[in-house]
Formats: sequence, structure tokens, C-alpha cells
Amino acid sequence: MNTVIWWIRRDVRLSDNQALAAALEQAQTVIPLFILDPRLLASPYNSQRRLAFLFEGLRRLEADLRQRGSGLILRQGDPLEALQVIFAETGAEAVFAEADVSPYARRRDARVGSELPLTLTPGLTVHPPESLRKADGTPYTVFTPFSRRWHELPFPGRPLPAPARLPALPSLTSLELPATPSHPAASPFPAGEMEALNRLEAFTTGLIQDYASQRNRMDLEGTSGLSPYLRFGMLSARQAAWAARQAEARAENATARQGAETWLNELIWREFYAAILYHFPYVRQTAFRPQLRTIPWLNHPADFAAWSQGLTGYPVVDAAMRQLNATGWMHNRARMITASFLTKDLLVDWRLGERYFMQQLLDGDPAANNGGWQWTAGTGTDAAPYFRVFNPILQGQKFDPQGDYVRRWVPKLASVPAAYIHAPWELPISLQQQVDCLIGKDYPAPIIDHDMARKRVLAAYKKEE
Repeated sequence: MNTVIWWIRRDVRLSDNQALAAALEQAQTVIPLFILDPRLLASPYNSQRRLAFLFEGLRRLEADLRQRGSGLILRQGDPLEALQVIFAETGAEAVFAEADVSPYARRRDARVGSELPLTLTPGLTVHPPESLRKADGTPYTVFTPFSRRWHELPFPGRPLPAPARLPALPSLTSLELPATPSHPAASPFPAGEMEALNRLEAFTTGLIQDYASQRNRMDLEGTSGLSPYLRFGMLSARQAAWAARQAEARAENATARQGAETWLNELIWREFYAAILYHFPYVRQTAFRPQLRTIPWLNHPADFAAWSQGLTGYPVVDAAMRQLNATGWMHNRARMITASFLTKDLLVDWRLGERYFMQQLLDGDPAANNGGWQWTAGTGTDAAPYFRVFNPILQGQKFDPQGDYVRRWVPKLASVPAAYIHAPWELPISLQQQVDCLIGKDYPAPIIDHDMARKRVLAAYKKEE
């Protein structure tokens, strides 16, 4: 073939890009194309932060492409129509793209593939969802056997290097990348493939050694910080898993080995949720478990507002929500705590929380976010049992023992002693005055009693079971 299109979606990178590699193998001219899809831009699940991160990543990709003799073509509109226009302008003969798992992406690709020659390659996950099935051909719905099968499959080779040179672009019109929303320079997550690769190297040669013991500590920097990059494919799943396997191979002690194994396990959880969304797309709309589709949610607007603004009176919940609102990111343990509080303590439908997270999270992923919320709510596949209700006081004491995380995000509690930091309403009035934090005035009193809420939610769920 002479000319083909590399259709960039969630693979904003040059290294280990199987769609790009396949395009380069098949044609003399490869046109890198990104299409601004109005349906995705207008989605209620859209995040302005995520869009800004994507735009900045595309700017960096465009610079990398130009450095290699190519460039980036940007169009806006219905994907099929935009592709048809490019076909007519260039005489292109095929489209290469990385497969996706969301219901909309699969409908979109089926429509494009019915009209144009479209080749989809792996990359979003190490093993494509359709390759992970039980012996009877049905998909896995429990993580442990899924993980076991994931390990049994041959690892699909070493990640591909970025091409040194790329074919020159034909003369084509291209839109300018939007100036807004813009990704803040001070963001803790600079966009781009190089940043992702540097972070991967730093993590897998450093913090990964203690990952197993520190990953749940909200007061420590014990996680990889790679989730936004995996979300947009500035880092491939294979690059991450390969680095984890390499870290495991060179581990000098059991602790380091366990750290690498635990992080790889988290990557496999990501693949599990991608497979669930692929095989059971209805989970975007309703509970995976049919018997839990009629839970009598209360959905009090005031409760949801207090939760979303970090004003529940439970410090670890409020700290986490304020971190999310300020930065677009939240520690995974904090995600479980806040999701449990919304669904179990406040009896608010998990779908409202899922949507709010997608509107705020820099790494908001349709599969992982849905899977996490349904796991916590007890409505999903391989979910936490319905009677598991996170105690926000105990969770704070265990995973933020001195209250450093809380103090960072709830400054009004900065002077509260560690013994009271996760239950400040127990602080005697005289001490509240001393630390300049009157409960009910400077910081909210708890909006609900946890023990009462636990009994209430157990009764509600038991009726459905």
C-alpha cells in the first residue's frame, strides 16, 4: 500500500505502538490523525482536566512526530465522516488503530470498519480481552482465575522502540490544538510519553521495592503515579507489565520481589476490568449482579453535595475528596474509602459517584472506574461482599496513622493531635478552642453516625440478597 492512516485514540505515544508499527509495515506513507469527536467532548462523563491533559499530550506527540520528519493532522467531527474526507484527500487505502473496549468505542469502530478497511491492534491491555476465556469459552467473572490465566498466556514480546524516522506528510489541512482547557504547568502530572517513561523507570527501580507494604498508605508517596499515562496510552500496558516483570527478575530480596509482584497484580486488575466491560457492556448502566439492581438508594442531594465538596465531617473522606477536586487524582485506598462512604454510609447510588469521579479524575477510565465503584458498592463482579462497610475512622487510623494526609488537605485540622485527627468531634471543647478548630463551626460535625448507617445499609442490602 502507498498511503494509510494511523488513527490515534488512546495511544498518544510512539514507542510500543502496535498500530503505528503495523501501519509502517504496510505502507510507504503513514498519516498520524487525531479526531476531536463531539460526542466524547459533550459526554456527561467528560472531564475538563482530562481533556487538558490529553491536549498537552498531543502537543508533545506532535513535537515528537515533527522531530522524526512527520507531523500530526487534527480534524474535528464524526469519526467516520472525518476519515472518509481524509481518504478522499489522500487516496488512503486503510486505517490502523488500537482497539478499545468501551461500548461507544466498539460501536464507533464497527461503524467505521463497515465502511472503510480498518485494522485494530492490541495495546490497551497486554492480552486482548477476547483471548482470556475459560475452558468452556465463557469470560471470567472472578479475578483470581482470570489472573492465573493471564500469567499462563505467553507474554507478547518485548515492547517496541519508537521509530527513529517517519515518512513525510503529504500537504493536508489541520486544525490547531485547542488552547483551552490548558493543562497547568504546576500539575503534579506533566503530560507526555517522555514523562511517562521517566516515571516508569524511576518507579520500577525505586519505590516498587516497598510497594506491597506502602501502597495503601495515603500519607506516603508509595504508588507509581502512572495511571493518567496508562489512561491515554502515553505508556502502554505492555511497557508497564514488562517493567514490572524486569523489576521482579532483578529483585534482591523477598520484599522487593513482592513489591514487583503486587504492582503487576494491580496492572492485571486493570485488565480484568477492561475484560468485564468488553464482555458485559451493560455494567456502564446497571449493576453486574442482577439481584442488586433494586437497592433502595436514598440519594439525598444534601448528602451528595457534602460528600463531593469534602464536608462530611469525616476527615479522611473529606481530605480525599478535596485532593480529588484540587488535583484530579486520588490515592486508590482513598477511592475505596470515599466510594464506600457514599454508597454504604449515605446510601447514594454508586452511579452518581462513578459519574462524579469521571468528571474529576485525570485518570478516569471507563472500565477501571466502573469496576472500582461496583466492587466497593458490592454490586459488581468479584465484588466486596455487601456487608463490607469501610469504617472511615479506622481506615484513617490505619492508613494515615499520624494524620499527615488529613492535615495536608484539611488545613483547619492541622493542629489537631494525632489521637483525635480522625475523630475530631471527640476532642474536648477546651482543646478545640486551643487548636482553633470548633467542630460544627470551623469544621463540620459528622453528617451521619457511622454505626447507624452501617446497620441501615446492611438491612437494605439484605432485603435484595
